[in-house]
Amino acid sequence: MISYNTKDWFTFIFRFHKADTVRTLFPIMVAIGVYAAFIGYMEVEFWKIAENSYVKNITIMHGMLGFVISLLLVFRTNTAYDRWWEGRRQWGSLVNNSRNFAIKLAVILQDEKDKDYFRKLIPNYAMILHKHLNNTEVTKQLFDDVDLEIDHHKHKPNQVAKKMFCKINELYLDKKISGDQLIILNAEIQSFTEICGACERIKNTPIPYSYSAFIKKFIFFYVMTLPFGYSFSLGYYTAPVVVFIFYVLASLELIAEEIEDPFGGDENDLPTHKIAENIKKHVEELI
Repeated sequence: MISYNTKDWFTFIFRFHKADTVRTLFPIMVAIGVYAAFIGYMEVEFWKIAENSYVKNITIMHGMLGFVISLLLVFRTNTAYDRWWEGRRQWGSLVNNSRNFAIKLAVILQDEKDKDYFRKLIPNYAMILHKHLNNTEVTKQLFDDVDLEIDHHKHKPNQVAKKMFCKINELYLDKKISGDQLIILNAEIQSFTEICGACERIKNTPIPYSYSAFIKKFIFFYVMTLPFGYSFSLGYYTAPVVVFIFYVLASLELIAEEIEDPFGGDENDLPTHKIAENIKKHVEELI
């Protein structure tokens, strides 16, 4: 995730970074500019149909469709941002639940070995969830002094949650925690699994294909017909105007595509690795 100063306007305007949509759209923008210039030349210089009122009225269609496409893109962007924000909320809950779990264990447990076990296992869950959502294989233990062999053919976060519950149950059987404390700690472990499930729901359920394909087709055909209506009034300036309109519309769609899956490695995705490292630091301070 890119860190920036929200009040620094000029940095936004004149700085180009890896996530900027200009880099991705530049080849298509060049092709559309050439296409718009060609249509403008053919209409004004070759076909000479500037007096044809029916062709000039095509701009009325663009005006009506422009309102429709703006509504579609607003809905698309809001839906994608909702997914991004929901992912951030879930990881915020993981931070809070990890702290609460660590605080309770720090007070309840008396054996230093038991504390050391959870001191390393709780942050381990956050790190493995980060790797799980990024489709990164986790086949080795993250800490040398914790027995955490992960089977990459099985659900990795579930294996860590199971180990935590097994340890809690072992402490109960050894009379190190009471039944009431078992119930309280079980709820904390359950919250980890619920957060994992919510993140998987966001990652594995993209926007329906038909809706996404329709928006892309709509943008394409809308932009491709712009030169036919505006060549009469703008002449060869139609090319940069059409390119800019395409840049705005396509950029909104690209940004929505990027943030609707907030757990990848894109520039605007959530900093889940950093959050997992913060969980590790906080848990080690508490236990």
